[in-house]
Amino acid sequence: MRVLFLFLDGVGLGADDPAVNPLAGAAMPHLRALLGGRKLVAEATPLETPRATLRALDACLGVAGLPQSATGQAALLTGRNVPLEVGYHYGPKPNPAVAGYLRNGNLFWAVSQAGRRAGLLNAYPPVYFDAIAAGRRLYSAIPLAATSAGLPLLTAADLVVGRALSADFTGQGWRERLQRPDIPLLTPEQAGRRLAELAMEYDLSFFEYWPSDYVGHHRDWPAALALLAEFDAVLGGLLAAWPDDAGLILITSDHGNLEDLSARGHTTNPVPALVIGAAALRSAFCASLHALTDVAPAIWRALGVASPPDQGGVGVGVRGMGSCA
Repeated sequence: MRVLFLFLDGVGLGADDPAVNPLAGAAMPHLRALLGGRKLVAEATPLETPRATLRALDACLGVAGLPQSATGQAALLTGRNVPLEVGYHYGPKPNPAVAGYLRNGNLFWAVSQAGRRAGLLNAYPPVYFDAIAAGRRLYSAIPLAATSAGLPLLTAADLVVGRALSADFTGQGWRERLQRPDIPLLTPEQAGRRLAELAMEYDLSFFEYWPSDYVGHHRDWPAALALLAEFDAVLGGLLAAWPDDAGLILITSDHGNLEDLSARGHTTNPVPALVIGAAALRSAFCASLHALTDVAPAIWRALGVASPPDQGGVGVGVRGMGSCA
């Protein structure tokens, strides 16, 4: 049993309205086929199809204001209601209070402590490591959790030989923005197949896709439609290569944004939890999914991993607290 956690930053479940929601109008044939012809919108949940389960997760967690990346990702990675415990939503990068949660008993740590293999599949360029070392840049929540668990961040060398993927899946950004013509250029379909191949080497594999939040903040309609079409092609390659009886693919997010381009900021919409795999595995995994805080415990249970000592009972009680007002 293995879990591939495909994290899409800033993707909520919005209205089925192509005037404001790119997910309601983008060409995404692989996703719609997976969802039995439906779109990835609020009206589609809850949903069961032969290969997938779709649930809506509360991203507000009973805290006023707009959900933010650092606290939302910390809730996903720890199973704790971090925004409620610190008293606010915070982001994009963790402050010391949020970082404390991520360094203490996160998802990567629990899997590694159980003797299972966990990995973050993103490759990071040399300029990233240089900026971290010089103090010019802070880790975001996901690489902070991974490094706190003792996992190495993958590098350009890993990307060149196919042991990692670029943040845009294909490697085009490395070639164009980082001037690295040596980086292999993948088609989206090839990137999806590569993602499946890499995931087979781990019990828990994690990939962070942040361009979705970036495009949402810029309210760039052509870029949003192109990004979603490319992601759908990646998904097609992934689905073609993924053996459902080997484990689960989880696609989820930390907060809404891209699903409503009528506003530049985040939204209070729930986020999707799209779980792909064999029906019996999905049923057990999805039974307790209601909020961001339910994700890490569900993964631990699926992998037969004990939750960290200070995690017991955390997350209970946040269900139904969906108002951010």
